[in-house]
Amino acid sequence: MLGARVSVESAETVLTGVRNFRDVGGLPTVDGRRVRRGVLFRSGHLAQATPEDAAFLGELKLHTVFDFRNSADQALDGPDIELPGVRNVNLPLSDPADGAEFWKMVRDGELDQLRAVLGDGLAARRMTDSYRTMIRERTAEHSRILHALAEDSVPALMHCAAGKDRAGLSIAITLLALDVERAAIEEDYLQSNQPHRRYKVYRSRKSKAGMSPEVMELLAPLFDARAAYLHAAFETIDETWGDVETYLAQGLALSPATRARLKSRLLEP
Repeated sequence: MLGARVSVESAETVLTGVRNFRDVGGLPTVDGRRVRRGVLFRSGHLAQATPEDAAFLGELKLHTVFDFRNSADQALDGPDIELPGVRNVNLPLSDPADGAEFWKMVRDGELDQLRAVLGDGLAARRMTDSYRTMIRERTAEHSRILHALAEDSVPALMHCAAGKDRAGLSIAITLLALDVERAAIEEDYLQSNQPHRRYKVYRSRKSKAGMSPEVMELLAPLFDARAAYLHAAFETIDETWGDVETYLAQGLALSPATRARLKSRLLEP
């Protein structure tokens, strides 16, 4: 089993009970600056964090943990561990899997059910539709996140269940507001595909189909971080608001002064 702090080739931190953890610091902006290290983190849920994981997270001096899971997620995985002195903000965002009933099918469903719901491109379409929906319908939540970061909420950790979709998109939106290069945003997003980061797929013994190759192929779009999903979100911004600047100013009500404070907190000088 991995220890709480294990050095891998990229000198990153790997936690035992928390998947997909990383510091977003170091990403470049279009004007040559970089995101500060130690102020913005992302991960999967914290429900199964070990005492060693908790000790490491405590060393980060976090101000706020944003949990984007809904009640179905929390019922499945459990509540986050309590980190002393850290403000926990539960801000449910759209779930690509549509909640408890869908996840029950993912865990227990037979091949005919999985084929009907996920086959012929339906799983990937569900994911792209979800990203589009989060952009269009979760402006209030994303506005709240950016305003909180600009005021007093850093260092901050954002997470959902896997740390891939809801957290991934929220991080991407934050990086857009910081003028981080698009290629760097996409590269960070796609890191969720690395084997040690991926959410573990659970299948019930009730299903005769088990975890056969066909089952895993059907489920893959749900558990992959695909550039097409992020591109769908960015396309929706352009289609709905015309461009990113208008999205930030009108869709997320981010004033020039607030955006300047956000950059001063999250970017290197």
